[in-house]
Amino acid sequence: MGIGNSSSAAAILAAISNAPVNACVGLGTGINEQQLAKKIALVTQAVARIEDKSPLNILCEVGGFEIAQICGAMLATAQAGRLIVVDGFIVTAAALLAVQINPHVRDYMIFAHQSDEAGHQLMLRMLDAKPLLNLGLRLGEGTGAALALPIIQAAVSFYNQMATFESAGVKV
Repeated sequence: MGIGNSSSAAAILAAISNAPVNACVGLGTGINEQQLAKKIALVTQAVARIEDKSPLNILCEVGGFEIAQICGAMLATAQAGRLIVVDGFIVTAAALLAVQINPHVRDYMIFAHQSDEAGHQLMLRMLDAKPLLNLGLRLGEGTGAALALPIIQAAVSFYNQMATFESAGVKV
């Protein structure tokens, strides 16, 4: 689709991590080498102009409206004590910012899948996250979350409904 939000995610990662931009920028939904070089140059320019590296300023400088909204939703969801399913590179960029703003937000996150996007693995390490799935997806439309949700629901059911030794009459 090529809407540019993997560039924003890469810029967020580079600004927060101080990692080299070329380690943060990837192919997105499938660009060629010439386009990749241009993308790296543009993200390098964007990150270089950020003087204040606070999470809110990084969000304002390179985040984009969708990442800002996702970050805000994550902060509110954690405040409400609800589960956050984090899916893919763009949403993980919002998660990284949310955790920078309030580290306790991380306690509410489950990571659906590991993207093939270059910077996603770095983000996951920074967040100490182990995604449920690694299917080589380059999709950002919630596909990983849709695939992971039945696993999450099954885990909740097992936890809440599994018999104990006592209720099953097992003598220890």
